[in-house]
Amino acid sequence: MAEARLRTGLWVQATLRRLDLEGFPCALLRRGDDTAGAVLVRLDRRSAGIVVLALARDAMGKLVWLPATGAEPVPPEVADAYVARQVGRDPDLWVLEVDDPRGRATLDTPSG
Repeated sequence: MAEARLRTGLWVQATLRRLDLEGFPCALLRRGDDTAGAVLVRLDRRSAGIVVLALARDAMGKLVWLPATGAEPVPPEVADAYVARQVGRDPDLWVLEVDDPRGRATLDTPSG
C-alpha cells in the first residue's frame, strides 16, 4: 500500500507558518511542483555555516531529514552551489530557508 502524503505545497505552507510561530524566521526561496515536488531546507546557522537538509528513507523505509551537504555546516557558497545543482536536476524542487543559529528547529515529513 502506498504511503499517504500531503501535497507538497500544503506541507510547505504549514511548515513555514509553524516555524514562524515558533520564532524561526523562514522564507520560501524557490517554489516547486505543488503536488509532489521534492523539498530542500537550507538551515542558516549564521556564523557556524549552512546545513542543507533533504528527505531520504532510512533503513526501515521511513522518511527522514538528512544533511545533504555533510555532517558539518558548510559556507554559504557551498550550500548555494549544492542547491543550484539540485535545482538543475529537478525543476520541480522546492527550497526553504530557516534562520536557525542554535540548531533547534524541527521539521516534520510531508507523509500523512
